[in-house]
Amino acid sequence: MTAARQERKLLRLCTQYLGAAAAALLGAALVGLGMGLIPRPIDAATTEWVVADHHTGLAISGFDPVAYFTDSTATIGRPELELRLAGATWRFRNEGNRAAFAADPDVYMPRFGGYDPIAVARGASAPGHPEIWIVSDGRLYLFHSAVARDGFGEDPERVIHEAQRRWPQVLRTLVP
Repeated sequence: MTAARQERKLLRLCTQYLGAAAAALLGAALVGLGMGLIPRPIDAATTEWVVADHHTGLAISGFDPVAYFTDSTATIGRPELELRLAGATWRFRNEGNRAAFAADPDVYMPRFGGYDPIAVARGASAPGHPEIWIVSDGRLYLFHSAVARDGFGEDPERVIHEAQRRWPQVLRTLVP
């Protein structure tokens, strides 16, 4: 290999390494700002994590968390009525719901960050689906299947107790 060719090869390798290093630093900075492209749970409150779509940043797939309580239905929120809280974007169907959520988000956020409580009770994490839900004892729970929701309904107190006991262990398995 000629000296000129070796020099070009070395320059190309250095450029590639510098580009990769710059991309890694940028990615780390974006993740630190809560804008990373890597799917991850979002720290929502002192005791909860929220499952957020890694493409859009939407919590609970853009469904209005307050509508579960006020309308007893899963309702898609509107893009013009968003609230960014704890690294996730929440959508609402009206301004009143957005104001209620802003005033007390812990009341309306899904319990266990939107992870299925049946899975959490077993020590696993399975993101819940926003259209498979139940409000029990004033808290919203999302489930990955109707079968899981039905199982929860058979003995919610037992499931919640076991899920609360296992939640810290499950949190440690989630990628921050």
